[in-house]
Amino acid sequence: MKRPTIADIASRAGVSKVAVSYALNGQPGVSEATRARIIAIADEIGWRPNSAARALNGARANCVGLALCRPARILGVEPFFMELISGIEGVLADRSYALLLQVVSSHQQESEVYRRWWGESRIDGVFLVDLHYADARVTELERLGMPVVVIGHPSQSGSLSAIWSDDGQAVRETVGYLVALGHRRIARVAGLSDLVHTAVRDQAFAEACQGTAEHVTVHTDYTGEEGARATRRLLSSPDRPTAIIYDNDIMAVAGLSVAQEMRVRVPGELSIVAWDDSPLAQVVRPPLTALTRDIPAYGTHAAQRLLALIAGESVTPYEDQAAVLTPRGSTGPAPAPAKA
Repeated sequence: MKRPTIADIASRAGVSKVAVSYALNGQPGVSEATRARIIAIADEIGWRPNSAARALNGARANCVGLALCRPARILGVEPFFMELISGIEGVLADRSYALLLQVVSSHQQESEVYRRWWGESRIDGVFLVDLHYADARVTELERLGMPVVVIGHPSQSGSLSAIWSDDGQAVRETVGYLVALGHRRIARVAGLSDLVHTAVRDQAFAEACQGTAEHVTVHTDYTGEEGARATRRLLSSPDRPTAIIYDNDIMAVAGLSVAQEMRVRVPGELSIVAWDDSPLAQVVRPPLTALTRDIPAYGTHAAQRLLALIAGESVTPYEDQAAVLTPRGSTGPAPAPAKA
């Protein structure tokens, strides 16, 4: 079946297409009785305004964009982005907005996607994630002048509105907890080194361990494979750590599997902490101690601010709640030093 058109409505109502256009766009030129009849017919046959035509007339697209420079296979298993999107969608659905999502292979391609979406009037604004230092995407989005909410630290968001949480506070709480348990050799299996939030965590981790614990950070691509590989190297070293903090739950679960493979008892010989709690972190045995935050609420707050920008409102940077430590069975007192 073909999509209902204004011509179909005009034929059913026995009026001209101009009269239908007047009625549907709230313009004068038709009686209220005719307007009501036309609107009723449009609803009956399922007519909806063409978004492309509306855009050409300067109307809003009722759509916002999100481009993700991550392998699609990772997005399918990493809970963070799915939970973030669920929070975003909850707000958009209430306002009859859609989310246009595209996976890209590079930041250059991401900028090209934003330019195309904006030039074709397909979106009213975008979310920007995975902020880098001296991020060229920020400069490009500033140049385009579209509404943007950066989900990342405001120090690198330029003039764009940002929403973020204090990752440094979460790192300090976690290291303090592990030190209190007696751990003096702590490792961190981190994400991509060029991400701003990774650098924030790197610095906070080094500072929190200074003078209290030996520490090492290994950067990965967030995948379970890389997390497992990093864990295997750490546990094979002569002075292996007694605690490891992972930058996501997928790597933490992979690290737990490696420890079991190498017959390293968790938490008897090794404590494990996962960044960002998830059902996955809770169903493994032992369940993982995790840094917990309300990620859907994070997405909700970001979407609320983007829609406010689209409506022409002034929006200030917003610091969301930091992640808090939720102790479970994967952490415990540090093992006693081996006797000489």
